[in-house]
Amino acid sequence: MGAHFLVRACVDRLAGDGGHTIATEMEETSVKGLHYIDVRNDKGEKFKRIADLPPIGKQKRYPALDLTIIHATERGTPKGRKPIEWKLITDLAVRGRSEAIEKINWYAMRWKIEVFHKILKSGCKAEDSKPRTAERLANLMAVFCILSWRVLWLTMLNRIAPDESPKLALTDTEIALLDRLISGASHRRCRPGTLAFYLTKLARLGGYLARAGDPPPGNVVIWRGLSRLTDIELGAEIATPGNVGN
Repeated sequence: MGAHFLVRACVDRLAGDGGHTIATEMEETSVKGLHYIDVRNDKGEKFKRIADLPPIGKQKRYPALDLTIIHATERGTPKGRKPIEWKLITDLAVRGRSEAIEKINWYAMRWKIEVFHKILKSGCKAEDSKPRTAERLANLMAVFCILSWRVLWLTMLNRIAPDESPKLALTDTEIALLDRLISGASHRRCRPGTLAFYLTKLARLGGYLARAGDPPPGNVVIWRGLSRLTDIELGAEIATPGNVGN
């Protein structure tokens, strides 16, 4: 169907003629380059095209696959933890260092993707929905995806651009309601009038305590705050004269 994959290996697999494993073959491969990624540590990368064999007991049922192995290991590991090590397997071609880095950057997005799906499942409770037709399910999922994206976007934006204008992410009505509902950002260290200031107010609606030592608001309190703010905004619109019919 034209689908491809990029996965992280959890077990060592047979390679080549079956007399050795992927790890053995990668140990004989030289480092092809260094790359700087978001964890703020250098990584050394090795990559090689290898014939990957099924487990011995399943070799009669499944063919060998011609795959690329990308082995990324952290250099200059901080004291107190083990080095980060990724052994990635893909059926996509890797013809040089830039394409290997591209695949590593793709895999680095895995955690944000998992958080997005957590919001989709736990926040929107997408799995609890039972529309009677596929069309209704597709429409519902489209709305849920937009909502989940906004929650994740607000959470990440608060961390990478805290001093931006709140209008970058919130409407004038939302800003005005937050000013009416929450007097300040409590003990959370952020400048008044900034994006972080208003997103902290939003999180406080969702139960965030905003103490001096607390980490930035997470997805759960942002989700709860946004859900409550939406209900309040809807109520305010209904209460406005002229917005309700006879």
